[in-house]
Amino acid sequence: MLMKEARQSIVDYSRKLITSGLTVGTGGNISVFDPENGYFAITPSGVDYFAMNAEDVVVVDLNGKVVEGDRKPSSEVDLHRIFYQNRPDIRAVVHTHSTYCTVLATNHMELPASSYLVAFAGKNVRCGEYASFGTMELAQNTLKAMEGRNAALMANHGLITGSFDLPRAFEIAEQIEFCAKVYVKAKAIGTPVILSDEEMERMGVRFQSYGQHREGGN
Repeated sequence: MLMKEARQSIVDYSRKLITSGLTVGTGGNISVFDPENGYFAITPSGVDYFAMNAEDVVVVDLNGKVVEGDRKPSSEVDLHRIFYQNRPDIRAVVHTHSTYCTVLATNHMELPASSYLVAFAGKNVRCGEYASFGTMELAQNTLKAMEGRNAALMANHGLITGSFDLPRAFEIAEQIEFCAKVYVKAKAIGTPVILSDEEMERMGVRFQSYGQHREGGN
């Protein structure tokens, strides 16, 4: 089986999307890229995460052609492959429908530096322009919004994150949803104080070495 370990990790983290409250139903999608063979593994379209197994995860090339797997890949396959084509620092992508990020995205609002934890993504989390799901226009808008960042909001849609491996990309999704939740609640009772660009630059440098960086991804 091609990318066996990566495919199993996608199964495991897809279930965590549900148990961590980052999506509902079969919403969202996850992929992992292998730069050695130029393929990426991605969640299948519309399959219950708790019924899914490693064989259901689809392996696709950078042209979007299915290399291995009997299932149809996620409708957002272009959203994932555009990052692997243009961001060599990204080897895993997580797309969620997490509540508070989607609240901001529905208002076409960015997540500013309301917490030092936003630095997991960058100085802020921009919101990309709206486009229909599953389209190349959406993929292009999202790539632009995530320039120089590890996360972006997708207007009227949700959140996307990317990093050097799947555990880190998933952690960014969790941290940014937490920051979005705090920011939305803080705005309800007052005016959130936003950290300076200088402070966020310092935090960004510190977060580069935070945790256990495993070269080569999963």
